[in-house]
Amino acid sequence: MAQMSNEYGTALFELAKEDGKENEYSKLLDMILSIFSENPEYIDFLSSPSIAKSDKIESIDKTFGDYFPEYIVSFIQLLCERGRIRDFNNCVDEYNKLLDFSNNVSVAKVVSSIELTADEKEKIKEKLEKISNNTVILECMVDKTLMGGIIIEIDGRVIDGSIKTRLHDVKEVIMR
Repeated sequence: MAQMSNEYGTALFELAKEDGKENEYSKLLDMILSIFSENPEYIDFLSSPSIAKSDKIESIDKTFGDYFPEYIVSFIQLLCERGRIRDFNNCVDEYNKLLDFSNNVSVAKVVSSIELTADEKEKIKEKLEKISNNTVILECMVDKTLMGGIIIEIDGRVIDGSIKTRLHDVKEVIMR
């Protein structure tokens, strides 16, 4: 399922890239995500097997046709025709990952045991930018089960500096 969403998101990104509208499409896709999340019954309608595909396609055209580029409207229609409209969020996630990659942006998920200060966040961001050679956007979360330290996930890599992991490693050494 995720692979299919990645393929659809990649295809739309390539189309946007051909037109030089990657950033514009990203904003428009986010608007549609917002519309879908505010109107979950519309997604239910579009994914209902009891409603004719032609009615769904017509509804998409009437809803989005006058406001969004043809590629985006056709993309939504394609997902609907193939029974994948519920994967729209995942397709947009993949699209945005590709956009970030092409803009040399990395998203770093930082998990800490306590809320990080603005200064700590800035230091982490600077260090990650040096390591990745990209602009870094931090997504910070708190997990009190860590006991201390932080875990960072960036560009498919995990940097685990948590006390919990260090204690686990010590336990493994002792058990040998």
